[in-house]
Amino acid sequence: MVRRTPLEDSPFFSKACGGEVYLKFENLQLTGSFKIRGALNKMLQLSTEERERGVVTASAGNHAQGVGYGVKMLRIGATVVVPRNTPKTKIEAIRRYGVDLRVHGDDYDEAERKARELERELGKIYVSPYNDYEVIAGQGTVGLEIWEEKSDLDIVLVPVGGGGLISGIALALKSLNPEVRVVGVQSKASPVMYESIKRGEIVEIPVEESIAEGLHGGIEKGSVTFDLVKELVDEIILVEEKDIETAITLFLEHHHQVAEGAGAVGLAALMRCKRRFKDQRIGVVVSGGNIDISLMKKVLNSRSI
Repeated sequence: MVRRTPLEDSPFFSKACGGEVYLKFENLQLTGSFKIRGALNKMLQLSTEERERGVVTASAGNHAQGVGYGVKMLRIGATVVVPRNTPKTKIEAIRRYGVDLRVHGDDYDEAERKARELERELGKIYVSPYNDYEVIAGQGTVGLEIWEEKSDLDIVLVPVGGGGLISGIALALKSLNPEVRVVGVQSKASPVMYESIKRGEIVEIPVEESIAEGLHGGIEKGSVTFDLVKELVDEIILVEEKDIETAITLFLEHHHQVAEGAGAVGLAALMRCKRRFKDQRIGVVVSGGNIDISLMKKVLNSRSI
């Protein structure tokens, strides 16, 4: 029901870091992001009675599209809450699925609180972007596909927001090959998971504006992803905004493909920390490609390619 995305070697990024680099193109996934895997897996588990009630969710954009695609396929009603800073291209894509779209709050955390209120008021099933075992299992199919095509990787770089993607990938890969290192990547503008792991508990910290808005937002108290990341993820690397912009540009130049900011952070970490990847076999999850045209132009205009 979803696309098995390619895992391809990258001559450019391999040469840049002195290792063997393989890119997992989730930017080519249906809806342009990995999020459909988890959202659809969750909704497929719903009972007939739960489907009749419909679903509600909060999203920075990509998860909402995954939910929208799923509810259209399964004929389920859906209410979706997104913050005002959601890129225009994502809002337009969400509307095309015919969901009840509500724009609320200045950031993801405010949108999530509103969605939780609507869950109680409307009696709908909440589909979390990350804090749900079925969602995590769906995202973990990315890891299964990577292992089926390249089972001898030393390191896999994965974007981290709420932790649903990296939890699923780490569960899948570590179950099959305990020696593989799973490394998360976050923007320094929103290092919530990084700081939470560092302090040993889920914390709230202020976030700054970022080109990787898909990784923005806090982590729900008691989220199952926190313990999974703490147990299974080897480390989390932080990257600067300029690193992400460079990664987007290089991905376009050398692979002729588009990555959004959140999708490019693994490539940003690869280029920022080249020495630690020398002589390693590295998988990099390019998690999405839904970037505003205006933002893409801004990135390209700020750099010469």
